[in-house]
Amino acid sequence: MSSYDVIIVGGGHAGSEAALASAKLGARTVLITMSLDHIAAMSCNPAIGGTAKGHLVKEIDALGGAMAKVIDHTAIQFRVLNKRRGPAIWSSRAQADMYAYSQFMKALIEQQANLSLIQDSVDELLVDGSSQVYGVKTKVFGEIRSHATVLTTGTFLSGLIHIGETKIPSGRASEQPSLALAKFLKTTKLRLGRLKTGTPPRLDGRTIHFDQLEKQHSDQNIIPFSFSHSHLPATKLIPMYLSHTVSSTHNIIRDNLNKSSLYSGQIDALGPRYCPSIEDKIVKFPSRERHQIFLEPVGLNTHEVYPNGISTSLPLNVQKAMINSIPGLEKAHIRKPGYAIEYDFLDPIQLKASLETQYLKHLFLAGQINGTTGYEEAAAQGLMAGINAARLCQGSKPLVLPRSQAYIGVLIDDLVTKGTQEPYRMFTSRAEHRLHLREDNADLRLTPLGRAIGLVTDKDYELFLARKTLLAQGHELINRLRLGDLNWDLAPDILRDKDNSGTQLKIILQRKGVSITDLAKQNQALAELPSDILQRLAIEIRYHPYLEREKKATSSHIDLDKITIPTDFNYALVGGLSKEIIEKLTRHQPENLGQASRISAITPASIGQLRIYLKHKKSVRAPYQHQGYDSNQQPTVSK
Repeated sequence: MSSYDVIIVGGGHAGSEAALASAKLGARTVLITMSLDHIAAMSCNPAIGGTAKGHLVKEIDALGGAMAKVIDHTAIQFRVLNKRRGPAIWSSRAQADMYAYSQFMKALIEQQANLSLIQDSVDELLVDGSSQVYGVKTKVFGEIRSHATVLTTGTFLSGLIHIGETKIPSGRASEQPSLALAKFLKTTKLRLGRLKTGTPPRLDGRTIHFDQLEKQHSDQNIIPFSFSHSHLPATKLIPMYLSHTVSSTHNIIRDNLNKSSLYSGQIDALGPRYCPSIEDKIVKFPSRERHQIFLEPVGLNTHEVYPNGISTSLPLNVQKAMINSIPGLEKAHIRKPGYAIEYDFLDPIQLKASLETQYLKHLFLAGQINGTTGYEEAAAQGLMAGINAARLCQGSKPLVLPRSQAYIGVLIDDLVTKGTQEPYRMFTSRAEHRLHLREDNADLRLTPLGRAIGLVTDKDYELFLARKTLLAQGHELINRLRLGDLNWDLAPDILRDKDNSGTQLKIILQRKGVSITDLAKQNQALAELPSDILQRLAIEIRYHPYLEREKKATSSHIDLDKITIPTDFNYALVGGLSKEIIEKLTRHQPENLGQASRISAITPASIGQLRIYLKHKKSVRAPYQHQGYDSNQQPTVSK
């Protein structure tokens, strides 16, 4: 019988990050997947990043994960979204050569020490009498034992594809679902639910009239996803194209709604409201005359095109009519039909903040099995689950990121305290500390922590220290420079009545319309700083007054997070709590008062009562110290 420290089940984006993190931290790890040819496959849109998702990718990279490096090497289009708005919500997004992306990630995994690969399906978990998972039972390799197990099954648990009235048991198109494992999980204490997502048809680019469509090029002056890259390693960037639906498209869809699996009653599961199918768009937004479609090439060595914006579960013949009604797609040929897919997920409020389940010890969950959607959300969870599975094997405390430190912390905290009734995705609006949690400073927030736990390499850490030194030099320079040190007369509308040659440059930079790049052209010392460092300096200086206010507001939340609640605490003992609140707290089993305060319908008054009771009874365990990074001191990590 084979034996490992950590077993990772599933080779998608969550499984890839989990396996790499676990192995890098010294745990003997095995990745078990149903297809070694589909490691980190892009089963939906061929892109990484986007609003808030780009933040997650930057944080994964800062901690020592792989996603950012892989997309930088395989990107074929790169843009920053929300550039017309504040820097806190600027979000990087890159189109990938989806086949190159998978191959690059697979190569990293195959080269990683301490990491073995097995192609097989997992049918059962091995569970002892104390509800501790000690391995898995596979179809071919039999029983494989471990100290910790991570499930990253994506949409494969009882996966069922819908194309009109056609139903196909499948985890992804043309791939078998995981039926035995889903059946086994239903015999445990874990609560399962059902969700739905979808994808559009894939088109043959040779049959598209690109000359009739609007072309969208990559940005200029690209800042890569990975902090390790000074420039984008990808050798070729190509454009996307824009089209849109028209009235005849909408009529075709309306006339055939009864044939859509979503509207015919075949699917009861909820889908993602923020990424609706084209049927949903027509029904829920009837006044909209058109819906935008992004035609995204999926690779450099294929003609296949992904029409982003028209996810559908209509029958194939209706999909053809719909596609051919769209400008530029009149002769477009469908290579692969669009479809909806239903799958099982596990209620994430059954998880600890470490992503270990409350009911089955040493079992971790990451990715769509937790009710999330998106490659980036999956990868972020996979990274944390892999880290904590390895740390469990080593007898170390779990790594938990607070909401004030990372979007990853917001993501996981939302899942374990609020749960989800629909596929969850990250948005900047979910992060109350988003002025601090920016893409540009993810390394300052998280790289020292990644280094402390052993995930950030020597090379990457040296690069981080060099950037940190440049930023410190830049701040010192700007604090020292005055208006009189410039060789350029600022425009009158930027200057104020009280300005003189002694006005600090940082005061000038906080004003709207002032470009640090223009100022750098008038000062040799500033001009010698790299452009990405200049941009970061400008953002930090402009946000400084607001960040100081945000820090004060954050302190009370951090204090609550430090007050732990004993396992299996009896909330009925606390006087004044309503029956509803007692039931909610008992069901969620929060690990600390901070988590309890973020559960829906839990009132500040009830948190106050619980806090007084815990303090009075002296039943609080030693305060849990987040393994976080304070910019004023190096992190400490319990060994």
